[in-house]
Amino acid sequence: MKLDIVARSGVLYSGEVSEIVVPAYDGELGILPGRAPVLSVVMPGLVRFVTSTGDKQEIVVGKGFLTVDHDSVMVVVENHEE
Repeated sequence: MKLDIVARSGVLYSGEVSEIVVPAYDGELGILPGRAPVLSVVMPGLVRFVTSTGDKQEIVVGKGFLTVDHDSVMVVVENHEE
C-alpha cells in the first residue's frame, strides 16, 4: 500500500507499507491491503506502520483525517511532534 502522512510543515512520510494503525475518533483503525474505501477522523496519537522492508515505524500526529482508496492511504494532520 502507498502511505502519505502530511502536516502543515510538509511530508512526514511517503512510501510503501504493509500495514497501518491510526488513532481514529472511535479507537484505533487498522488498515491492510485490500481495505474498502474509508474516510475517518484522526485523533492525536501515534500512527504505526510496517514498511515494505519489514521495519516498524511510529509518527506522532495531531488531529486530522485520513482517506483510504485502492490501497492508497492519505493521512492529513494539523500538527505533529517530533
